[in-house]
Amino acid sequence: MEIGISTFVETTPDVKTGKVISHAQRLREVVEEIVFADQVGLDVFGVGEHHRHDFAASSPAVVLAAAASQTKRIRLTSAVTVLSSADPVRVFQDFATLDGISNGRAEIMAGRGSFIESFPLFGYDLEDYHELFEEKLDLLLKLQKSEIVSWSGKHRPAIDNVGIYPRPVQDPLPIWIGSGGNSESVVRAGLLGLPLVLAIIGGRPVQFAPLVQLYKQAAAKAGHDVSKLPIASHSHGFIAEDNETAADKFFPPTQQVMNVLGRERGWGHYDRAAFDAARSFKGALYVGDSETVAQKIIYLRKNVGITRFMLHVPVGTMPHADVMKAIELLGTEVAPIVREEVAKWEDTQ
Repeated sequence: MEIGISTFVETTPDVKTGKVISHAQRLREVVEEIVFADQVGLDVFGVGEHHRHDFAASSPAVVLAAAASQTKRIRLTSAVTVLSSADPVRVFQDFATLDGISNGRAEIMAGRGSFIESFPLFGYDLEDYHELFEEKLDLLLKLQKSEIVSWSGKHRPAIDNVGIYPRPVQDPLPIWIGSGGNSESVVRAGLLGLPLVLAIIGGRPVQFAPLVQLYKQAAAKAGHDVSKLPIASHSHGFIAEDNETAADKFFPPTQQVMNVLGRERGWGHYDRAAFDAARSFKGALYVGDSETVAQKIIYLRKNVGITRFMLHVPVGTMPHADVMKAIELLGTEVAPIVREEVAKWEDTQ
């Protein structure tokens, strides 16, 4: 059972002062967080790609590379790479470069992206949203499998017997599919035999169990060894010394972000009652002390089948010291509890 962190490198206004941290400062803080996550024994750190003022990381591979030479063991992944509006050749080259710098610890998490700012920025039509992803994933997988590539498609110039460099240390360079819970996307991942990441950020996580089964059925039907396919979740959360402290620190910045996004997307108002319901034992928020969060992760493993858990922290701007403390507790207290319990449980299966 792998345990790690994901972040969107947020630069939202401080809920108390209204001040906004600079992109440069937040980027430097995230590099410190990645290095610290490695030191406390976490398995993976993911950085999301966005192209808007309230998130600082438009190039996850660059951020991860800044931490790669300062870390030893932790795996480094995008979370996600918005493949639909990216050039797969450049994506592969960037992460192959990261793989070399980290000596074989890079991963690509490819997704359509729930934010659409990158489409007009790079000249793509949202009408082609689904077709772009399918075509570019096809090219990315060819680059993963072969040094010399020939390929043609509708949305990118053809490649005719061209070598793609540098080559990664890992063969193959891991490519995960990120999904918000769409059955079509999990079936595609299964048929392709690719690892799956589910964004479980609302409702009850156990409701994702049928999607995991659908993914495994598709993989088995395509002839893939299901036992070798990891399944990850990405969920919002925060850890502190006790449950109430964790909730009181995490709620204000989370509410701020959720209501900004809610106004953009037509969601209802996010209030403390909704927050508290989501941090209940069967809810999708992993907020509390170490024991509380550990038991929720164990429940997720046993009932949904997740083999990697990524705590997304913070959701809105929080003091860097609080984020570092949450990372410390996840690595030194939560992860050992989860790993021990999962190991005992698997021995009885």
